[in-house]
Amino acid sequence: MTRPPVRTGSAGAVYVSLLGPLTASLDGRELPLGPRKQRLVLATLLARPNTPVPVGVLTDAVWPDDPPRTARKNLQVYVSAARALLGPAGEEGRERVVHGCGGYLLRIAEGELDTLRFGALARAGRAAAGRGDLPGAARLLREALDLWEGPPLNDLRDSAEVTEEADRLEARCLTVFEDWAETEIELGRAAVALDGLRDLVERHPLRERLRAAWMNCLHQSGRQAEALAVYDDYRQLMARELGLEPSPAMAAQYRSMLGRGREARRPGAAREAGSAGALPACTGAFTGRRDELRDLLGVLGGGEERVVVVSGPAGAGKSALAVRAAHLLADRFPDGRVRVRVRREDGTARSRAEVLAELGRLCGVAGAAASAGAAGGPADVRVATAALADAWQEWQARRRALVVLDDVPDEASVRGLLSRSGKCSVLITARGQLAGLAPVHRIALPALADGEALELLGKLIGAGRLRADRAAALRIVRACGGLPLAVEVSGMRLAVLRHLPLAEYAARLDDPSAALDELVAGDVSVRHRIASGWQDLADGDRSVLGRLAGLAEDGGFTLDRATEALGCGERAAIRAVESLIDAGAVTSPAGEVTAHAALYEVPRLLGLYAREREAADRPGVPAVREAPDRAGVPASALIPG
Repeated sequence: MTRPPVRTGSAGAVYVSLLGPLTASLDGRELPLGPRKQRLVLATLLARPNTPVPVGVLTDAVWPDDPPRTARKNLQVYVSAARALLGPAGEEGRERVVHGCGGYLLRIAEGELDTLRFGALARAGRAAAGRGDLPGAARLLREALDLWEGPPLNDLRDSAEVTEEADRLEARCLTVFEDWAETEIELGRAAVALDGLRDLVERHPLRERLRAAWMNCLHQSGRQAEALAVYDDYRQLMARELGLEPSPAMAAQYRSMLGRGREARRPGAAREAGSAGALPACTGAFTGRRDELRDLLGVLGGGEERVVVVSGPAGAGKSALAVRAAHLLADRFPDGRVRVRVRREDGTARSRAEVLAELGRLCGVAGAAASAGAAGGPADVRVATAALADAWQEWQARRRALVVLDDVPDEASVRGLLSRSGKCSVLITARGQLAGLAPVHRIALPALADGEALELLGKLIGAGRLRADRAAALRIVRACGGLPLAVEVSGMRLAVLRHLPLAEYAARLDDPSAALDELVAGDVSVRHRIASGWQDLADGDRSVLGRLAGLAEDGGFTLDRATEALGCGERAAIRAVESLIDAGAVTSPAGEVTAHAALYEVPRLLGLYAREREAADRPGVPAVREAPDRAGVPASALIPG
């Protein structure tokens, strides 16, 4: 394979390869990479090129079990050796490895590192395919594959950290090989991919997309019996090893081959069979959220892999915003948009297996749902769930789809569902802020502005009725705390009670003891929705919120007032308030401000509900303990219920 010469000033042309054993050369002459630990450090830095790598990650790569006290100093020595080995970066001679942000960053250009060159060629090939230039796509993807010399970093896989990075690189290579093979099949040149597919299927027997391409290659080459045997072998392997069936898309491909001649099924058709759907219709009452919608469309429409978390209290309109954005992004996600709720109707969390099974049904992933449900004991369920998770990751790796995970209770519920590679994007809605997920783009939904809330109310009761007593309408939406669900319920109630003056209904909502009783329309109850969010809070956090809710009646509370109300020290009060912010039960200023200067708020209706519960539970409420002198203790552990 010809190495692309890249000049780096007076230092000459450097080229480093990870797609095989770790090697480096300077002007075509192989460089000695030093002892194993030094190569591990270099490999870890190169696996994340031009990105800061934390010292902890480097330490784990070299000393996974028991790092010596001199580990940090030894790392400095290995990094210094890498600087000397590779020389300066770029024509301007910048330092090759720099320290900062708690880690090291290795600067390297696309033409100096095979994985960067591989990624650029793969992107160019897929772009060509998107334009309909299949010959150009096949050429570019093949050029990328020519850089792949075997299992990445196969000489350093005794390190768990390096193995993880190597597996990620190999998954990328496999996906590009599948792209190339499908392109050649579509061009009618299946024979050129046959041998490579056979070898890869032997190494990755459960990778369905490789099997499907191999079937198509054999079928297009006139070897129908062998193509059908590939499917039958795969079906038996899946049943024996995982208790699963092939995906609906592959089963449909098999059935189509049974009655056809040499014509192969087009890969595009296979993708259509496995496309995602089941996105609910937009609600006609959706109003406002213009800034948040613009932010959401800008991030998800940017063409890069993204995870976005939209957070806000129960009834804030998170699901409606997510569905609206998903509909508007149809052109950006050609392989579909799908929404799955991560809670049951009673508000309890669904199991990971349940969510994966529904995703499988909607997206045609490995015949997922029926197979998982048919599993026997706990061990079978675990195996089936693991297989579903792998199949789901593979589905995401080769598609550009938008997955909406709606009403997520906590971070653990979605960690295994997020795409590890590929171009799928995930839009998460949650009541809490899911601070444990990173990196993600966060959008917190505030209360509706007066104008937006009035617009929503007017859609439900009629613009003329709203104009007739705009002052009373404004009192209604403010009594609802700008909560979209409460404004919508008010509108639905008033739409039925046509005789009820807006001023009279506003007076009912102004009464703290009656407001939640009034916010009911048919089977839709604001109190019920708030109660569901209340159950998400830890016992200690509920007790704290009940005591803080009374402080928020006049527009907010300060840290000093919270400290006094909770009967605790300043540190415990800070943690208690910040725990509620994380849970979405307390709002804080948008800009940076010290804890003492901040004015915190409890949404009005949540505050009313919390005060109800606090009044009911008042006998025997314990005082708040002082915070211990150790970090990392959640507020719910400091504030007993």
